[in-house]
This record gives sequence, C-alpha cells and structure tokens, in this order.
Amino acid sequence: MSVRSALQKINQELEGSSARLVAVSKTFPSSAIWEAYDADQRIFGESKAQELAEKYASLPKDIEWHFIGHLQTNKVKYIAPFIKLIHSVDSFKLLQAIDKEAAKNERVIDVLLQVHIAQEEAKFGLDESEILAIFADPVYKALNNVRVCGLMGMATNSTDVRLLDKEFLSLADLFSRLKHNIFSHSKGQHFTELSMGMSNDYPLGVKRGATLVRIGSRIFGGRVYAAETKAEN
Repeated sequence: MSVRSALQKINQELEGSSARLVAVSKTFPSSAIWEAYDADQRIFGESKAQELAEKYASLPKDIEWHFIGHLQTNKVKYIAPFIKLIHSVDSFKLLQAIDKEAAKNERVIDVLLQVHIAQEEAKFGLDESEILAIFADPVYKALNNVRVCGLMGMATNSTDVRLLDKEFLSLADLFSRLKHNIFSHSKGQHFTELSMGMSNDYPLGVKRGATLVRIGSRIFGGRVYAAETKAEN
C-alpha cells in the first residue's frame, strides 16, 4: 500500500472522532515525509532531537513537528526554536529544561505529561502522585514558557484488547480528573490533548477519547529497531 493510500485509509477511520493523526516519521528519510506531505499530511512525529532538527531544516516550514520519544534535558535546545508539541515530558527536571530553552527562544512550548500506564516497567512515564506533586510545586507555578496541554500514554505491548482498553480508560480518567480539579480555571482551555494509540492499538485509543494518535508503521512500513527499543509507533 502506498503512503497516500495508507493515510487515506487511516483518516477515513478517524473521521467523526476527536483524534488527529501524527504520522510518526522517526528513522524514515525525508523522502518518505515528502510522500506524506504531498498527500496533505502536516503533523509528523520524531523521537531523536538532532535528527528532527536536521529534518526541520530541509523540509517545508508549514509542517507541525511533534516530539514523541524520550527527551534528554541536554537535547531540548535542538528543537526548542520550532517544536509544536512535546508529548513525552516524564520528569519535572525536563519540564524545567524546556521552560528554560523556550525562554531563550522567546516562545511558549506546549507539552504533554507522559503517564506510565503499561505493565512494562521499562517504559517511561509519571504516576498520578508525581503529576500532582509537580502541579503543587511553587517552582512549576513560576514556569512561564512551558504550557501543559494534556497527557500522553503508551499501552502495554500486547494483543490483549481488554488490557489495552483498561489502560487507555485509566489514562482518560486521569485526564478528566486533572482537567476538573487542576485546570478548571481559565488556563484550563489549553488542557485539551490526550495522546494515546499507536499503529497496533489506535482504534482503542480513539474509542477512549484520544485527540492525537501516533501512527508510523501503518503509513511508512516496518522498521528495524535496535535491541533497546521499547515499542512501535
């Protein structure tokens, strides 16, 4: 199936839902991104900061770049000038680093907090108590150049539909409670994004209210991963 045909099929499946497609182009060459771009895809996801910076420099500037991988604090500087949304904030330290680099670029960077919802302990993410501690910290309240816009989660790498649905439901429930209890004030208008669902489980994510689904292999084909890679987008 061509990239164009794959995009058309996925967008048809998403029609009528609240979910937008993030085409996960990590590890694929710019030529693959051009194929998707020519098929009217504009949101792309990458997981390596320096690779993303190189792609940004050579590709159309109306692309909306999302960072979806584990982000080291010392790599934030590579993407801070242009990134649209960082899905994978998994520590307060990283949130502070993003704020610092955003200030240097005179920007406000939108981010999602990554929640650990999977059974695999090796996957990154915060738990509810850690998230509440961040919001209660006076230092967080002084961050002026980073804006928390929602949550992201990666489900267990499993074919157990009931397990995956349970994990997505738990993330959606946390999102709703935070929106009601933490973001009920005027700034809550920005707490709107729920990133959940990848190539193998996105219909379940959509069912539970995802606003962003991260799909790569169903669009661009399979990848060859290094041994340490945890999951497929």
